[in-house]
This record gives sequence, C-alpha cells and structure tokens, in this order.
Amino acid sequence: MNRVNDAAGPTSPEGIRNVVLVGASGAGKTALFERLVAARVPGRRSRDGDPPTTTALGAASVPSGAVVVNLLDTPGHPDFVGEVRAGLRAADAALFVVSAADGVDEATRLLWRECDAVGMPRAVAVTRLEAARADYDATVAACRRAFGDTEPLALPLVRDGSVRGLLALLRRTVRDAGDGNGSGPVPDREPDAQEAELIDARRPQLLESVIEQSEDEALLDRYLAGEEVDPDAVSADLRAAIATARFFPVLPTHTPTGVGVEELLELFEHGFPSPADAPVPTVYTPAGGAFGPVTCDPDGPLVAEVVRTTTDPFIGRLSLVRVFSGTLRPDEPVHVSGHLQHFADHLVDEHADHDSDDERVGPLSSPLADETRPKGVAVAGDLALVTKVSSAETSDTLSRRDQPALVEPWVLPNPLLPVAIHARSKSDEDKLAAALQRLAAEDVTLRLEHNAETRQLVLWAMGPAHVDQVISLLSSRHHVAVDVEPVRTSLRETFARPTTVQGRLVKQSGGHGQYAVCHLVVEPLERGAGIEFVDKVVGGAVPRQYIPSVEKGVRNQLAKGVLAGYPVVDVRVTLTDGKAHSVDSSDMAFQTAAAMALREAANDTTVALLEPVDVVHIEVSDDAVGSVLADLRGRRGQVHGTEPADLPGRTVVHAEVPAHELSRYPVDLRSVSHGTGSFTRAFARYDYMPPALAREVAAATG
Repeated sequence: MNRVNDAAGPTSPEGIRNVVLVGASGAGKTALFERLVAARVPGRRSRDGDPPTTTALGAASVPSGAVVVNLLDTPGHPDFVGEVRAGLRAADAALFVVSAADGVDEATRLLWRECDAVGMPRAVAVTRLEAARADYDATVAACRRAFGDTEPLALPLVRDGSVRGLLALLRRTVRDAGDGNGSGPVPDREPDAQEAELIDARRPQLLESVIEQSEDEALLDRYLAGEEVDPDAVSADLRAAIATARFFPVLPTHTPTGVGVEELLELFEHGFPSPADAPVPTVYTPAGGAFGPVTCDPDGPLVAEVVRTTTDPFIGRLSLVRVFSGTLRPDEPVHVSGHLQHFADHLVDEHADHDSDDERVGPLSSPLADETRPKGVAVAGDLALVTKVSSAETSDTLSRRDQPALVEPWVLPNPLLPVAIHARSKSDEDKLAAALQRLAAEDVTLRLEHNAETRQLVLWAMGPAHVDQVISLLSSRHHVAVDVEPVRTSLRETFARPTTVQGRLVKQSGGHGQYAVCHLVVEPLERGAGIEFVDKVVGGAVPRQYIPSVEKGVRNQLAKGVLAGYPVVDVRVTLTDGKAHSVDSSDMAFQTAAAMALREAANDTTVALLEPVDVVHIEVSDDAVGSVLADLRGRRGQVHGTEPADLPGRTVVHAEVPAHELSRYPVDLRSVSHGTGSFTRAFARYDYMPPALAREVAAATG
C-alpha cells in the first residue's frame, strides 16, 4: 500500500462527512467512487474503463470545500453483505447508486427500507447514462416507486446520444461536461431556449417538494400565488430536509466525463449531516453494564470501533477504525474488547470473547483507496487506519485502559452456506488452521466448524462468491492449497420395530476361554427419548456383577452404530436372559456378547436412518411467497404458517426442512426470491429419512 505525505485532517466532527456508496453489482459504484476521489485529490486519475468488481469495503478521505469527506465503497454482490453492514456502521449518510440501464433491484429496495427504519439520510446517484438501454426519466420513476419521496435535483444534458452536461433545476443553470481528466469544475452558464424549456418543465415539482419541507409556512402560499422563489432561500430548506432524512435527492452522473461529480460533492458537504448530528451506537462496559452517555465529542472518553481488518505484507494487521467519541492518538495505550458471542444469534467460536490491555496504537493514516496518508490524530466522528493493534478483529472496540468500553456491533449476517474443505498436502494442513483464523479475524461473516462426527472442516459462508474469495485468499496470501468436497450430513440410526436377539460368545482354545450369552429385546422409542437399558434377568441367569458389563457393551455399540456407522438413538434395550461360565465368563466377554447381539439384530428391515431437521424462518417479498412455498415442498419441507414481516411488503414463512435439503439453500433462495429472501435455521430434531434417500446418502457419506 502506497503512502502519500499529507498529514492534514479534520479537527472537529463538524468538519467531517462520512458517506457510504451502496447499490447493486454492476451499478457503477466503484467507478463513481474513484471519480469522486480523483475530483479532490491533485494528481490522481480515475482508471479507464470499469474498475474490477470490489469484494471488500473500500475507503478514501478526500477534502471537499470546508470539510473532509470519508467515502466508503461497498461491494454490490449479495455474498459480501457483511461489508455493506460495516460500511453503514462507519457512515452517517448513504448514497444509493442506481444504474439507468437496469433500474432498482429488490436487494437495493430492501436496503433502502432498512436505512429508512433507522432514519439515515440518503441520496440517489443515477449512473450508466451512456448505456444503450439507459432511461433517466424511467429510472427516476422507478426510484419513486421503490423508495418513495425522491426528487431529481438535475437532469442530464444529452445530445447526439452523448452526455454533454447537467441541467440544475433549482439554480436554473447548466454545467457542461469537462474533459474527463479531472481538470476541475466547469463554470455554470445560463441555459439556451431548449435547455430552459427542459428545466422549466421539471422545476415546479422540485420546488413544491422542497417548499413542503420548509419551516416557513407562508412560503408555499407565496409560491402558489405566483411569487418568484429565491433559490438561495429554498436551498437552506433543502439542505435541512436532506440532513434529517425528510427529502431524498436524485442526481444524474456520468463517470467518463465527470458529470454530476461536483454536484454530489457539494451535496455531501452542504446536505449530509456531520457526525455531531448523527446517533452514536449503544456503548456498554465489557462486562455488559452501562457505560454512561456517549456523544460525538473529541474531549469525551475514547470509543472507537474496528469496521474493517486487513493484512498488509509490509506493515502487518491494518484496522480501519470509526471513532465515535474521544480522540485517537498514535502511541496511545488502548483497551481492545471483542464480545461477539454476547450479541450474535449463532456460535462464533472463531471470534472468542477477548479483552486486552497490552496494545498500543501505531501510526495513524487516512485511507485513500489503494494509498494512505500519514495522520496526526483521529477526532470523534473521523475514520483512520490503525497499525500495530495485533489483537484487534473486525467489530472490536478500542477504548482507554481506565475506561474500557464495548460498542454493540452492527447487525451480523449469519453465514448459511456450508462448504467442506481439506488441505491438499501435509504441508498445507500444517498452515491451514492458522490461515483460517487470520481470515476469520478479518471477516465476521466467515464461520469455521470442525465436525467431529463427519471428520470434516466446514466453512460457513454467505454464498459461492464468498467461498471463492476465501479459497483465493488462502492460496494467494497464505500459500495454502485446499480442495472442496461435499458436506456430509450427520445422521443417526434407530430401530424401527421391536427385535429379539441373542448374543453368544463362546471361545475355547486351550487355557482360559471366553464365555457369555445374553438375550436382548430392542424397542424403538419416541424421538428425543434417548437410550434406555433395562435389566429383567431373573434367577441369576446373568450374574449381577456382569449386568453393568452388558449395559456398557450395549451403549458402546450404540454409540458406534449398528448398520451404517451412525450413532443409534431413541431405543430401549432390555436384558431378559443369558448364561455365564464360572471360569470363562468375564466383564469383557459380556461386553462383546452384547455388542454382537446388537449387530446381529441390525438389518435393512429393523434399522432406519434418521436425518436432522431444522426449523427455518424465511423472509421474502410478498410477491415471492408462492415460489418459496413451492420450492419448500420440493425439499420435503413442512410449512407451519406465514405472517407479515416487520418491514411492509414482506412476509415470514415458518417451516421445518431436512438439513440435507438446505446445503445449497442460500443460493437457491436467492434465485427463487429474485434476491429478496433471507432465512435463519436452527436444529429441531432427528426424524425418519425416506428409505431410498437413506440408502443414497449412506452410500455417499459412509
């Protein structure tokens, strides 16, 4: 990572704007991000063509007028939603990037609703105006349908199929496109007759929308009476409405020529709130108690959160930190606290609870995409790159040693796609565990499971692209080669009907022999009943000292399985009779005879396989419910009901589905629901597997 010598930075929260770019994959977020950076960083040029698709949270701090804008670029692929959540936590406002050729997808619509639920200020940038299918007016209409009260502040000036500039509706001016080389903003000019006609056709609707948000109650009456509205006076109302999430502007952008970039930066500076006006997350003590009131005050107690962790080959672990309170300084001793297990709704063993007072902050930097700039301090509200805090993981809290704090982490998506991997060689196996632990420290959406029953290492990821990224990082960064194999299902065996059997061990080969005979009755029990052992021997047929030996042999064999090698559950084994020899009988002989009896009793007609069944809660848009229900029927699912979700227009489906049918469900649900679906799963019980499928799975997993 390159370093640029520029230690200047904001000195108060009022001089900071934190803006996250979100939207669908292919909407042009990264290209717009780079154009915004290039517009404010001397000598920096945006890359020609489309930048590579981003899979991680990108960041850049750029000066813009009187403020510093911290820009955050998030991936559009749904597999990397964890990076989007981290970007939303670090930001105070969101820029939704929508392609004029593709419109608004369902995932973007859902994310808008989530931002609306927490009152985050938002704006919309319409990109891809040069695409063959691009339609700005249709895209604006689609944004209104999807997002609600959105209104364009400008129109693209298109001539001969090319974007030539931008028509500003409120100011009633024209800004022509520059040369696309970052040479600076082009002065505004007066519109010609044709341009004025376009402006005047759309300007009244914008004015009315802004005036409705004005605190001057007489302004609307004067406007309706025909009085000319002063754009400067209305601009103040517009900025206030944007900052308080009451008005959501739409701006056209064209990254090849830079059209709309200056307008966006002006919007960030004057319309979006500073961190001082944004809410602070809930803060606790590491023990879970109340920490006390926390505000965005540089003189307050230090409370900062790690929103991204990466490993640089030259400087080691690099943490992108959002400071919520206090001031972060280099060479400052800090307390590092991470307690994901306390807040998560799933096991996060790879992120064990930890607290450390043995860390000291290294040099601070400002991020600049693929470069960094030295930074003196990071005040409340700012972002900074921190080095040398080796124990800090993504979502950890940095605080003062004498005032340890814990920030409630952002919503953590639960990884639900299992993929089994194994090291390709012995040398890779030695390095694999350490490499995975480092990746898990960076990525809170990656979960590791060592399944003792199937003897597999399972990665739980967000989707196929997430899996590919993990495997690629293992190879390129940690030089570990792995292979993928099917995930084996942890099955169980049980007896399907009562069975009577005799176990007989008689061995006479000279000297001390082995002799034990036991008669067993094996009966099935209801699911969840466990293992019962009953002694009904009468008359001393089996001496009392050997009864525990029979039970031990029974339980050991049931734990190993009697037919396909899976543990046996929910049966009652009754010892009814037997024989012993005064010399040759022993503890081990009766253990062996009991195990032999169970194996003798097991065959395809007496033993059935049980599969794990999960409780599943699926949330989808209302129009996808029918497709989801049909898909569940194809997975042998039992639907228990539906109910409205917390967000309008969405439904929650409650069902039970065999775990074997859920191995690829994150991918399939995304397809069936057109990207609108999410689900949770939890183990419910074991239940009978259909015989044909049982034979198939047993053969594949045996």
